Amino acid sequence: MKVTTDLNLRNFNFWSGAKEHEFNNKELNSIESELECLYPEGLTEAQVNDLFWFEEDFLCECIGLDYNEYLER
Repeated sequence: MKVTTDLNLRNFNFWSGAKEHEFNNKELNSIESELECLYPEGLTEAQVNDLFWFEEDFLCECIGLDYNEYLER
């Protein structure tokens, strides 16, 4: 059985290392818009969590944020 839900990243329950991300609400909104364009079929919760856990540099690039500045927060 496949269950899909629409949710926004501001309300997403990140787990493990992804909980430690430093994106603010404005950045999360921008990331969400970019991910919707890049993945029109959507992502699983695990895929979203893994992006925030392991691919913060990619997410920064998606919204034009310098990754080194992001790391210095």
